Amino acid sequence: MRLGQTSVIYLVSKLVASLLGFLATIYFTRTLGEEIYGFYALTLALVSWLGIVKSVGFGQAIVKRMSEDEEPDAYLAAGATIKAVLTGLVAVGIVLFREQVNGYVGQPVAEFVVLLLVVSIFSELVNVALKGSHRVHVYAPLSTLKEGARSVAMIALVVLGWELSGMLVGHAIGTAVIAVIGLWIVRPTIAIPRWRHVTRLFDFAKFAWLGNMRKKTFSDMDIIVLGVFVPAGLTGIYAVAYTLAKFLDIFGSAIQTTLFPELSKRSVSGDTDMIRTLTNDALTYAGLFLIPGIAGAAILGDRLMRIYGEGFEIGAEILTILLVGILAYTYNKQLLNTLNALDRPDLAFRANAAFIVANLVLNVALVYSIGWLGAAIATASSAAVGLGFGYYYARQHVQFRIPTGEIARQCLAALVMAGTVYGTRTIAEPHWIADYNELFVVLLVTLGAGVYFSTLLVISSRFRTTVTNNLPFDVPFVPN
Repeated sequence: MRLGQTSVIYLVSKLVASLLGFLATIYFTRTLGEEIYGFYALTLALVSWLGIVKSVGFGQAIVKRMSEDEEPDAYLAAGATIKAVLTGLVAVGIVLFREQVNGYVGQPVAEFVVLLLVVSIFSELVNVALKGSHRVHVYAPLSTLKEGARSVAMIALVVLGWELSGMLVGHAIGTAVIAVIGLWIVRPTIAIPRWRHVTRLFDFAKFAWLGNMRKKTFSDMDIIVLGVFVPAGLTGIYAVAYTLAKFLDIFGSAIQTTLFPELSKRSVSGDTDMIRTLTNDALTYAGLFLIPGIAGAAILGDRLMRIYGEGFEIGAEILTILLVGILAYTYNKQLLNTLNALDRPDLAFRANAAFIVANLVLNVALVYSIGWLGAAIATASSAAVGLGFGYYYARQHVQFRIPTGEIARQCLAALVMAGTVYGTRTIAEPHWIADYNELFVVLLVTLGAGVYFSTLLVISSRFRTTVTNNLPFDVPFVPN
């Protein structure tokens, strides 16, 4: 299967999953309000951070060793054993300090944190098994089913009156059910790991663990800090803005997830030319959705946020700043993906360390001094720092070229889109259609997407070629 087609499968699956999550979030925020959603976001952020302790980088290490196609089941068994032991230790700690956990979140959620933690390790193990066995095209649709299962279970329990408890239990149920299906697909052979399997995992994980912390820092550090300094309601609005912004990172994540097993295999065979080509391709298309997303958020951010309920429009500025940060973070992910695939997690470790320190210091300083806007600024600034370090280290081993021409064309297409959408909004806003916010937003977003991709098809021959090569039929604008 072509890598581009695999990326498309991943992308479409994630788009559907995000749509399901988007609709479910609207239901929760409108039904329960921003405060309860804030408690939910804080709980998941806490689970995510506690999950770093039980992972310690072994997830990416398992993918790396399994993707090398040498004793994959033994490496999976070794990783599963390590993760189970570490998760047990963390779960005991949560029970012992449940009063502190409940006090931080503001609700009695300690038992739910343990439940979600245990379910998360099971799900994560299944995910890495799918990725490591080159089944990204299977992993992606399962992620969609997982989001759907979560949404259905959460909504059903909220309808029954469980509120926050229903959201947390439903989240766990949906995750567990799809993980069982994924395990059935993988069907790993029972293998008894040897010490050398543990050692090789540790050799990679001792550096890769900071990569996991980088992900958690970017996605959850601001939420964790906001939980200390601002009310749960504002935290809920911020979490919604972040979720909406992260939606546009789907394509960048599709590229990263799809390319890692291939880059890893090429690194083992010493195919440096293909590694350089794949890295260039990743940088070319990582911002394909995010660049127009930034322009769109600047114009429509208030109306986009208002879909979640009255009062959410105050998060429009947060949304735009977060998108800028996610763009920088996405480019950085592609570079660190290449370093990890080259079995140089030590260099990725250094870049991740710079990002994490910057993110932590800036979040605490800026949230304390200027409030929740500081969290968004800290996220964007630290992402830029991480990108600088990632570029420096990646260039030492892969002679890739920054695709400035393609990125410039994407920016130009985004500007054309922005002008069209802004003009249309200005003209239409005084009329009756603007009173129906959801319909108005859908129409403007659809218009913007059409203008952006049509413009890009006209001005970028490389984009036209890429689209043609990954479609199952011929299109008239590219000669055979």
